[in-house]
Amino acid sequence: MLPPPPAIMAETDPKTVQDLTAVVQTLLQQMQDKFQTMSDQIIGRNILSSCKICRIDDLEKNIADLMTQAGVEELEGENKMPATHKS
Repeated sequence: MLPPPPAIMAETDPKTVQDLTAVVQTLLQQMQDKFQTMSDQIIGRNILSSCKICRIDDLEKNIADLMTQAGVEELEGENKMPATHKS
């Protein structure tokens, strides 16, 4: 493990094994807290993205079902015609 930068060492400058242990525990806790925060943010983003994808998929399915029920089929481009008027 690399020694801490001089600024941190000057602030903490452990004199005993107990002091060093306390400094290490504090640093590890800070790292754990940052890691947990980042993990929560990543998981939160993934959940939101998954929810959006599910909603879009559901919306597309509902639109396709409604078009089928209405007898409308998708033709080239954005033109839609009733199924009974197909060429």
